Amino acid sequence: MTTEFYGESEDEFEDEKSKSQIKRELLELKALGRTLISLPVKDLDKLVLPERLYESVVKAQSMSHGALKRETGFIGRLIADEDHETIAANVAKLKQAHQGEVKQFHELEQWRDHLLSGNNDVMTMLHQQLESFDGQYVRQLVRNAAKEAKLNKSPKSARLLFKYLQTCQVET
Repeated sequence: MTTEFYGESEDEFEDEKSKSQIKRELLELKALGRTLISLPVKDLDKLVLPERLYESVVKAQSMSHGALKRETGFIGRLIADEDHETIAANVAKLKQAHQGEVKQFHELEQWRDHLLSGNNDVMTMLHQQLESFDGQYVRQLVRNAAKEAKLNKSPKSARLLFKYLQTCQVET
């Protein structure tokens, strides 16, 4: 049963969004705009953004305070005119990939630290996991790193060990 209210039925009002709902959605679009502004240009290039939106985001990266706030609102309005769900999904995928890279980086650091501390179990595990792992070269780098640490020299061999582990991991 629908009641008449000033010539309109209740069914027509159910389709309309409340003022609060519209505000929440606009705030979400502004937040997405702030996320885009915080991304480096190389990551922005990976996203397929309309030219006007891309240029506004790049321009906003050099702004501060009031100008940035106004530009963020403008970017939010530009996003509203585009397929913002797709943009948000692509940003989420980009962040997820970045988190995977950070996890890999931390794993490599842990391997290096274990090797430098003399943990031979890690050496065995790396032999099994990485196809191109050269144990003799790694032992040489570990010895050189220990000498450098003892003589208070720069950790050149430790950095070389990290880079070597990185190349081995990429090859697999």
